[in-house]
Amino acid sequence: MSTHHERLVALRDELYSIQLDGFIVPLTDEHMSEYVGDYAQRLGWLTGFGGSAGTAVVLADKAAIFTDGRYTLQVREQVSADDWDYVAVPAESVTDWLADHVRPGARIGYDPWLHTRSSVEQLREVLADRDATLVAADRNPIDAIWTDRPAPSHARIVVHPDTQAGASSAEKRAIIADWLGDKRADAVVLTALDSIAWTLNVRGADVDHTPVALAYAVVSADGTTDLFVAPEKVDDAVHQHLGNAVRLHDRAAFPAHLQSLADKRVAIDPERAVTAVADAVEAGGGKVVWLRDPAVLAKAIKNQAEIAGHRAASARDGAALTRFLRWAEIECPRGGQTELSAAAKLLAFRQETGLLLDSSFDTISATGAHGASPHYRVTEESNAPIELGQLFLVDSGGQYADGTTDVTRVIPIGRPTDEMRDRFTRVLQGHIAIATAVFPDGTSGAQIDGFARRPLWEAGLDFGHGTGHGIGSYLAVHEGPQRIAAPNYPGGASLEPLRAGMMLSNEPGYYKAGEYGIRIENLLLVEPRTIPGGDPERAMLGFETLTFAPIERDLIDSALLTTGEQAWLNGYHARVLEVIGPQLDEDERRWLAAKCAPIA
Repeated sequence: MSTHHERLVALRDELYSIQLDGFIVPLTDEHMSEYVGDYAQRLGWLTGFGGSAGTAVVLADKAAIFTDGRYTLQVREQVSADDWDYVAVPAESVTDWLADHVRPGARIGYDPWLHTRSSVEQLREVLADRDATLVAADRNPIDAIWTDRPAPSHARIVVHPDTQAGASSAEKRAIIADWLGDKRADAVVLTALDSIAWTLNVRGADVDHTPVALAYAVVSADGTTDLFVAPEKVDDAVHQHLGNAVRLHDRAAFPAHLQSLADKRVAIDPERAVTAVADAVEAGGGKVVWLRDPAVLAKAIKNQAEIAGHRAASARDGAALTRFLRWAEIECPRGGQTELSAAAKLLAFRQETGLLLDSSFDTISATGAHGASPHYRVTEESNAPIELGQLFLVDSGGQYADGTTDVTRVIPIGRPTDEMRDRFTRVLQGHIAIATAVFPDGTSGAQIDGFARRPLWEAGLDFGHGTGHGIGSYLAVHEGPQRIAAPNYPGGASLEPLRAGMMLSNEPGYYKAGEYGIRIENLLLVEPRTIPGGDPERAMLGFETLTFAPIERDLIDSALLTTGEQAWLNGYHARVLEVIGPQLDEDERRWLAAKCAPIA
């Protein structure tokens, strides 16, 4: 099956053989991960889609792929319209589409290890209304036809030092034990890979760009933990680190262990655990208590060691990016450079730090029209030359033992148009509005998202993604529960209150289909703020900018900036020069000084 059309035909044949009339294919794994290992890339294998979020539904006579606004262009480039209908979410959901297309009496299959309980209930309700049935598949039918499917990673687990974690695993498990006592629960099942890594102070290499290991954990009310992981992944150093309070089991023993929790009150996260986990607990006579994974909020609020580590990682990473920006400004206008060659050069600059462990995601190296796809991923097939007259957007990050980075910059190749400068400046104004925001403790990201959009709205413009996401500490580049987004953008609004110690990205953008894309991204730390003359009883918060790299002055129309915006930009660039300058050679420092000169 060398073509995606042949794979679709084979899937339909397999569905017929197991008496299913359709099947739902989400892009996730059994941990509800955003980024998944090669073994779990079922959606990409079936359709050719290379994005990080999407779902497909295959019926006997029709198939559809569901993506949000970040992938509107990409899905059309990668997935054949001859076989697939393109459906935009959230305007139309999977359940909406099924309600319109499923036939009475149909049996629609799903993999219970790839769906949450709530999504299963919604699907079952919609199908029942159409006199159709939702059926849990004993085995994922894609796995039956994917004959060369990669095996899960066998990479070893490594210890994440307490000095970098800022707290020991025993301390973290004690906090979870106290939480279980407060919730009158006997145990909590941790299925999110980053939660397990954070709780046990371990890291792995089982998912590209995310340092996690494929595992499950069950933390009991006394703080002891059962860890389910392939035995070959654990060496003596990890055994010693985990200690006697962490009992090791083969990962394959996890479902049986869940069924052994009879008469126990077991906490399970409704958003992060698949329905198969709850099904197994209930099948064994346990009581499921639907509660958010207790590691989620604790992990999001960084301690002083994690904050210090991120500052060091950001300074190091910013110097590498700055060196790349100088290289790109010199080399790209000469011709001969492509999206792939530029991405490789940026990676080389980061590797020269001697401390890079991985990139934090596939670099978005996008020139011209490719920049208009916010999550564009360059391949050998899509690789485009970087040419005069284009904007070149690069969104990238590094994984270092002391921090995870994520930063976006745009540079003009040659002279930018007046329109490009106008749009870039409006994006910059929105970026500054977030960076300088001051707000009461308890404010959510949804409440400040509009700050980033107002300069664009005033020109009748907008961008189709959230403004900011949380970020891990040598963990996932996208981390919840906090984010900055409105309800009608991918992922929906975050009503999670912003708390001191949280880190988020600040990345407004603008995208002109077929021509160019603009995004300016720095990372921020939420911190307490004192407002002179303010109510002393009202706690206030603001942001510290953590990312340092020059913002392209040739794309800025200074006439659009207010005095306050100019002051922020000049102050930011002075700090860039202070932090990054000492890490550069003489020629690089001279170039950076010019880029960071005050804008009048």
